[in-house]
Amino acid sequence: MKLVLSGYYGFDNVGDEAILYSIISAFRELDPKIELTVLSNQPEKTAKQYGVQAVNRWKLSDIAKVIKAADGVISGGGSLLQDKTGNRSVIYYSAIMWIAKFFRKPYFIYAQGVGPVDRPFNQRIVKASLEGTALLTVRDEESAEFLRKIGVKKSIQLVPDPVLGIAVEEENGRLVEGDYFAVSVRDWPSEHNFLKEVAAGLDVFVEKGYEILFIPMHGEHDEATSEETVKLMKHHAFIAPHDGTINQKVRWIEDSHLLIGMRLHALIFAAVVDKPFVALSYDPKIDSFAQLCKQPVAAHVNEKWEAAEFVSVINRQLEHMDAAKEKLMSYTQDAKRQAKQTAANVLAILNK
Repeated sequence: MKLVLSGYYGFDNVGDEAILYSIISAFRELDPKIELTVLSNQPEKTAKQYGVQAVNRWKLSDIAKVIKAADGVISGGGSLLQDKTGNRSVIYYSAIMWIAKFFRKPYFIYAQGVGPVDRPFNQRIVKASLEGTALLTVRDEESAEFLRKIGVKKSIQLVPDPVLGIAVEEENGRLVEGDYFAVSVRDWPSEHNFLKEVAAGLDVFVEKGYEILFIPMHGEHDEATSEETVKLMKHHAFIAPHDGTINQKVRWIEDSHLLIGMRLHALIFAAVVDKPFVALSYDPKIDSFAQLCKQPVAAHVNEKWEAAEFVSVINRQLEHMDAAKEKLMSYTQDAKRQAKQTAANVLAILNK
């Protein structure tokens, strides 16, 4: 069996790399002899890191060659079909599906979060692309509702994010000795200086005796935003190495007292180890996952709010940590088991 994996891979974004790792692991667990080829921005690095074949995601001739030789194409997971950052994502990922269609290869939407797709032309592209899928799975109800709204008639399955199924290994190397909050921030255009309010809010908890550990989820990009936030704080805070492994970042979150997270996969890493969290939202996918896990969203970065409101939400979470963990586990216990089922469903279709 030969599969091609298409996604936002090879960009040093630990969330997307965790998706890739979890998809590879799920397929190999089911079929150790499966041959996987990843479309990557850094094919040599991806091939070495995961023990797969990899080709440059920008070389059309190489992509066509590997898809022609494959039994199927996986598109996902993550938020691939969206035009929040421009038209490029919708066009690129849809083009991969159309190449598969040209060679009469089945293609699968694998636990994606779809949207926002605001431009009518892009909505038509998404609709046309997804109607041809052999299996259409999304990770949240909002994505399913959006697809139905734009007219997708194909059956849509709601499945957990694949990262919830990863196995976490033992890891030595605690970075902070005291009781600490793990914090994940990212840059995001906003008229409101939300990082200033985050910094002021975190200072309140430093004064209560907590340490702060920033965990960059997207390499040097998030490291820079973490450094910017630390400079806005009155008190000292730690920043974890931006090039930490997936396993290390999960463990750093697990060792924390609470996660305050802006990156989706920081929240998902917390869910993997049943760590209560408080979300800071910049995108509907954050609200969707927080809702699934029954964890609070402290604020939305595109709206005006002050540090006191941010602090108030965190304090309420701290006051009810046992209940917060119980709510979280009411989702994660089943979701962890179901996360690998998507791979099994793909193979069942291909083996018919």
